[in-house]
Amino acid sequence: MNVLLFSPIFPKTFWSFERVLNLIGRKVLLPPLGLVTVAAMLPRHWSLRLVDRNVRAETEADWQWADLILISAMMVQKEDFLHLIGEGVRRGKKVAVGGPYPTSMPTDAERAGAHYLVLDEGELTIPMFIAALERGEQSGTFRAAEKPDITATPVPRFDLLELSAYDSMSVQFSRGCPFQCEFCDIIVLYGRKPRTKTPEQLLAELQALVDLGWDRSVFVVDDNFIGNQRNVKRMLKALIPWMQQRGFPFRFTTEASVNLAEDAELMELMVEAGFDSVFLGIETPDEESLNLTQKFQNNRKPLSESCRQITQAGLRLLAGFIIGFDGEKSGAGERIVRFVEQTAIPDAMFSMLQALPGTALWSRLEREDRLVDVGDGMNQSTLMNFVPTRPIDQIAEEYVQAFWELYEPARFIRRCYRHALELGMPKGKRPFKLPALPEMRGLLQIVWLQGVQRARTRRLFWAQLWDLLRRNPQALGAYLTVCAHGEHFFEFREEIRAKIHLQLAGSGLGAAIGETIATRSRPA
Repeated sequence: MNVLLFSPIFPKTFWSFERVLNLIGRKVLLPPLGLVTVAAMLPRHWSLRLVDRNVRAETEADWQWADLILISAMMVQKEDFLHLIGEGVRRGKKVAVGGPYPTSMPTDAERAGAHYLVLDEGELTIPMFIAALERGEQSGTFRAAEKPDITATPVPRFDLLELSAYDSMSVQFSRGCPFQCEFCDIIVLYGRKPRTKTPEQLLAELQALVDLGWDRSVFVVDDNFIGNQRNVKRMLKALIPWMQQRGFPFRFTTEASVNLAEDAELMELMVEAGFDSVFLGIETPDEESLNLTQKFQNNRKPLSESCRQITQAGLRLLAGFIIGFDGEKSGAGERIVRFVEQTAIPDAMFSMLQALPGTALWSRLEREDRLVDVGDGMNQSTLMNFVPTRPIDQIAEEYVQAFWELYEPARFIRRCYRHALELGMPKGKRPFKLPALPEMRGLLQIVWLQGVQRARTRRLFWAQLWDLLRRNPQALGAYLTVCAHGEHFFEFREEIRAKIHLQLAGSGLGAAIGETIATRSRPA
C-alpha cells in the first residue's frame, strides 16, 4: 500500500512568522506532529510519503504513486484541506481524513467526498480503520468513546520530514487539561484528565531527533504542559541529566496555564532542563470576563505578579489575548495594551473571540441562536462568528487599534528590552554554542534592520543593546530573538487592519458575516 500523507496549507497567522523565517532561510515554524505520529501507527510494510504543503507542493507523480490519500488538519487549514479532498476524489483515489478539524466538524469532510473519517485519537481509531481496509470496506467513520492510554504511543516518524525546512521540531508529553475554559476545544477533543507519556518515551523521541542530527529548538506541544504537575516533574527530573550528558542539544518551549507561577520548583526544573520560553493563555486582564468564561485559574492571584514571577524564573513569555467576551465593557483593547506594557510581554498574540465547534461556548451560543456561519476558517484576520453583546464594529476597531499600538516598532522593542532586563537565567552552567550559520545571518539582518535601516528604532536599539550587555548580558540572545519577531508583527498588523476594515466596509464573505452580526446586534 502506497500512502500519501498531506499536511494542508496554513494561512498567515500570528504563528506563521514568515518574515522571521525568511531571515534565517527556513520555510515553516513547526512540522505536522500529528501526521508523523499517525505515520508511526500504520503497518510497517506500507510505503509512506509525506507532503507538507507549507514546505513544498506535491507533484502529479506523487498523486499517481499513491493508493491511499491521508489528510490531517486543524480548522485554520480548512480551505486547503477541502481542496485536497477534492483533488484526491477527482483522481479516483481513496481519501482518509483525521485530526482536530474533521473530528469537530465531520460533515464538512463528508460533503467534500472523503471516504474514511478516522476521528478522535488515532491510538484507538487507526486500528479500526486498518481493519476495515483489510476487510475491503470502501468507506467508513471510525470513532472512539474513550480516551487512549498514550504510554503506548510510538515514536513519531520524524524521518519522513524535510528537517531543514523547519525552525523547530515538535514533541508531545501530555494530552488534556484539567480546567474548563468555556471557549477551549482542548477539553472536548482530549478530555479534562491530563494523560502523559512516560519519561522514557519522551527521551526516546528526543533521542530520535538527536540521531537525525536535530540540534535546535523543540516545542513541547502540550496544550497545558503542567496539567499533571506530578508527572511533568518526574519527566523533567529525568530530562535534566539526559540534556547535561548530551551538552544541551535543544532549547525547549511549551504552553502552560498561568498557575505555573504558583510552583517555584516546577519553574526551576523547567529552566534547568533547557526550557527558555512559555506561552500563557492570559486572554484578558478583566476579571469579570475571566470568570464568565470559566478561566478561574487566572484570577487566583494578580496576573501581572504571575507574569513577573515566571519571567524572573528564567522563562521568556509569550501570551494570548482575546477581545469580545460577553458582557465585556468598552475599552477592552486599551486595557489589554496597558496590561502588556505593564508586564513587558514582547509577543502578545491577539485575536477576536471565536466559538469553536463542540465547546461549551458553541453550545451556549447555539441555544441562544447567536452563531453565524464560520465561512472559510477562523484566524486573527476574520470577524467573530457569533453575535456579541456589544456592537461588532466597536469590538473590531478596538482590536485593530490595540494590535496597531502593541506592534508600533519603537514601543515593541522597548518592551523586548524591559522583558530581557527582568529575565532570569539558569543556575547551572551551560556549554557555549555559537549560533548556526542561518541564525547568525538572521541576527545580523535584525541588527541591520532595527539598528541601521529603521530610523525610528536605530538609536533606541543600540542604546538598549549596550545597556543590556552591561546589566544582563546572558539575556542578549532572548532580546535579539524577540526583536526578530517584531519583523513579522510590524508587517502583520498592516494586514490585520486592512482585512478587518475591508470586512467591516462590506466586501467579501467576511463582510457578509459582519453584516449579519451587525444586524442581529441592533436592538429590536
